[in-house]
Amino acid sequence: MNTLSNNKLNDGFRAFRVRNYRLYWIGQLISFCGTWMQTTAQAWVVYDLTQSPFALGLVSTLQFLPIMLLTLFGGVIADRVPKRKVVLITQTLALIQAGIFGLLVSTGQAQIGHVYVLAAIQGIINAIDNPVRQSFANELVSNADRPSAIALNSVLFNTARVLGPALAGILIASIGTAAALYLNAASFLAVITAVLLMNPAEFVAKPSARKAAAPLRELAEGLKYAWNTPAILTPLIIVAAVGTFGYNFSVVLPLVGGFVLKTDAAGFGALSSAFGVGSLVGALVNTLNSKESTARLMWGSIGFSVLLAALPFSTNLQLSMLLLVLQGLCGVTFTTAASTVIQTTVPDQLRGRITSLNFLLFAGSTPIGALVIGTLSDMLNVPDALLICAILCLIGIGISAMYHRRAQATGQPSG
Repeated sequence: MNTLSNNKLNDGFRAFRVRNYRLYWIGQLISFCGTWMQTTAQAWVVYDLTQSPFALGLVSTLQFLPIMLLTLFGGVIADRVPKRKVVLITQTLALIQAGIFGLLVSTGQAQIGHVYVLAAIQGIINAIDNPVRQSFANELVSNADRPSAIALNSVLFNTARVLGPALAGILIASIGTAAALYLNAASFLAVITAVLLMNPAEFVAKPSARKAAAPLRELAEGLKYAWNTPAILTPLIIVAAVGTFGYNFSVVLPLVGGFVLKTDAAGFGALSSAFGVGSLVGALVNTLNSKESTARLMWGSIGFSVLLAALPFSTNLQLSMLLLVLQGLCGVTFTTAASTVIQTTVPDQLRGRITSLNFLLFAGSTPIGALVIGTLSDMLNVPDALLICAILCLIGIGISAMYHRRAQATGQPSG
C-alpha cells in the first residue's frame, strides 16, 4: 500500500525532474501571487470608488472582453511563432501596466475611468499571453510528464490563489492598495528571469515545420477539430457554462463580501483565500490521480454549481469561508479534469488553438457572466442573482452529460 502511494506521489511530481519546467513553475508561482494580489486590489479600488455592483461587473467585463475577442487569435500566434519570445514581451507589458496602476493609486489620482482602461489593457495582454504561455509549458515536458505538469500547474495557480489575496488584504489594510499593485509589477520579473534562464535545446516540442496557412483558416481548423472531437467537446461544454456563469469571482466575492457579509478589506482577502485553500487541496489531490476522468469532471462541476447557489445565503463569514473551501475543491477538480483530457488528446500542431478555445470559454466568457451577475444583483439582489447563475451552470452540465452519453452510444470516445 505504501509502495503504491509512493508511486502515485512520484508520478504526480515527475515533471519537476525537468529543469526548464522547474524554472517555469517557480517563476509562475511568484507571478501568479502578484496577479491575485492585483485582482484583489482592483476589486477593492472599484468597490471603494463606487460601491456599485454594476461597476464591479463592468470592470470585469472590460478586463475579459479582449479575451473573448482576441484569445483565439492568440492561439493562432501560439501555433505559429516562438512562444518563448512572446512570453517575454507579454510579461514585460504586464509589468508596465501594473506599475502604472500602482502609480495612479499611490498618488491619489486613480479614478474609475482609469481602472476601466487599465483593466481593458490587461485583458488585451492576457488574450495573447495566456494561450501562448499555457502551450509553452507543454513544450517543456514529454507526453509522459504532461499529466503531472497539468496537475502541478493547478497546484501553483491555487497556491497563489491562497497567498495572493491574503497578502493583498493585509497590505491594503496596513499599508495601502498601491503596495499590492507594485508587488505585482515586481513579480513579473520572476517569469522573465525564469524564461531567460531556460535552455531552448531541451524543449520537447519543436516549432512546426509546416507551412502556415492564413490565420482565419488556421482558426477555423482548430474550431472544426474541437467540434468534431467528442473527447474535446464534452469538457468544453461544461467549461463554457461554468466559466460564463460560475467562475466570476472578481465579481462574486466583492458582491458577497461587500453586500451580503459587509466585510472589510481583510475579510475580503480571507474569502478569496478560503476559495484558494479548497482549490489548493483539490490540486494536491489531483497530483495523486492525474489521469483524466469524466466522472470527476461531471461531479466536480455539479458540486461547484450547488455551492455557488448556497454561498450568498450565508451571512456568517466563517460559514461562507467553509463553503468557499468546498467550492474551491470542486472547482479545481473539474477544471483539472477538463485540462487533462484536452491537453492529452489534442495534437501538438493544434495545441495553441485548442488551448485558446478552452481559455476563451473559461475566462473570455466572463464579460457575459459579469454583466449578468451585476445587472441581476442591481435588479433583484445578490443571492437571487447567484442562484440564477448556478441554475444556468447546471443546465450546461446537463447538456454536456447528454452529449457524452450520445457519443458513447454511437461508439465515439468522449473522454
